Amino acid sequence: MEAVLETAMSQFHRAADRIRLGDDMRELLTSFKTVYQTEFPVDLDSGRAKVFSGYRVHHNAARGPVKGGIRYSPMVSLDEVKALAMWMTWKCAVVNVPFGGAKGGVICDPASMSARELQDLTRRFTSEIGPIIGPDRDIPAPDMGTNPQTMAWIMDTYSMEAGYTIPGIVTGKPVAIGGSEGRFEATGRGLLYVLQEHLATSGGVRDRTVSVQGFGNVGGVAAKLLTEAGATVTHVSDADIGLRNVEGIDAPAAFAHIGAGGTLKSWHEQNRGAAEEVGHDDILEADVDVLVPAAIEGVLTGENADRVRANLIIEGANGPTTPEADQIFADRGVTLLPDTLANAGGVTVSYFEWVQARQYLHWSEEQVNAELRRLMVNAYHSVTTRCGSADEGCTFREAAQWIGVERVIEAIELRGIFP
Repeated sequence: MEAVLETAMSQFHRAADRIRLGDDMRELLTSFKTVYQTEFPVDLDSGRAKVFSGYRVHHNAARGPVKGGIRYSPMVSLDEVKALAMWMTWKCAVVNVPFGGAKGGVICDPASMSARELQDLTRRFTSEIGPIIGPDRDIPAPDMGTNPQTMAWIMDTYSMEAGYTIPGIVTGKPVAIGGSEGRFEATGRGLLYVLQEHLATSGGVRDRTVSVQGFGNVGGVAAKLLTEAGATVTHVSDADIGLRNVEGIDAPAAFAHIGAGGTLKSWHEQNRGAAEEVGHDDILEADVDVLVPAAIEGVLTGENADRVRANLIIEGANGPTTPEADQIFADRGVTLLPDTLANAGGVTVSYFEWVQARQYLHWSEEQVNAELRRLMVNAYHSVTTRCGSADEGCTFREAAQWIGVERVIEAIELRGIFP
């Protein structure tokens, strides 16, 4: 995942060049406040103990406590976690919530582990990173391979060690133990709000054809909500299968099947006439109006960017586009709505959940979604206004990066450097 960190750094330095940022501030903003690495054993169902490696990284805390997900994946690496923490810093600043960026992960394959093994791994990892997390310091959330149940285990472990319940230690919890209404759909819903605002003056979302790569908590929700908003989702995929139906895939039914414990592949097997199986490249290169890469980093590259036929890309995943692909899209006139704006709905509603936990309040789903729409629309217009006021050739990614960097710099300069 070394290329992921290179992508994050390249995006930062491109923005820094545009705003003529000095070397001292560049060095500060490309450093990481805390890098925590741990190795810990977990007893497996087989009777043997296995040692796992985990990471938690704080990028910058100038704007407030750090915030970021925890992912369980065989592909987790320190460079990946650093890149994701840096992107989270800019993302929080772009939507103007008072957090800095963090990220964490454990190298494991959650699909091959039992519920007991995952619970033990989660509790041990929570205990390991306990010294650097806290509701005023670092608030984890779900990410790839983790979910509300994982967050419940983290909250319980942290609370048991403190001696009392601390609901603000994580976000993305089940509603029954202090989670927020609307949190599960927040990233996909925020993406929908940004897309609706972007297309508001050109016919809206209705009847647009869409291809969604990734069918999990981001892509699956986005496909469902886009279908319900009147778009035609013609292509979907996950790690195992790609599906196409030019008349439209029933994304809400497919996502409900997954929510009941199935997979996209088993949904296809039960509904053979609903779609045809296609290769994963076909999802990215589909002849559609809108492409939503919502899976993993680095899927749009200098090698395949020329074959992408969508004229509008909206990033549901973190870092799905390499700098080489960015340049190709800019040269071709393809509009790209970047991750630091488009998928910020998750951290925005995480902020709402944190506020509710600190005040022991409970907002309705309608209130959560209304506030989410307000912040996402405001962020979108901040980015488009900055882009419109910049030199010719400015991309939305560059504009979002400038806003994020400048807001973090403002906080650093106001606070000063201790001592």
